[in-house]
Amino acid sequence: MTARQIRDRQFRSVRRGLDPEEVHAFLHRVAAELTAARRDQAHVAEENVRIKQALRSWQARFAPGVRR
Repeated sequence: MTARQIRDRQFRSVRRGLDPEEVHAFLHRVAAELTAARRDQAHVAEENVRIKQALRSWQARFAPGVRR
């Protein structure tokens, strides 16, 4: 599910249901948190690649017997 799908989600009105404004605010908050979590995950994945490349480079220079 994407942040846009969460933000754009519509619910039918009921006589004794939840406050539509409160539901709308909650959906926007969840969408924002999902966006932030996905952004953070992408940064972590990029950092992981960078660290792995640095380790391989170090191993090639200082531990020639180690193959990865």
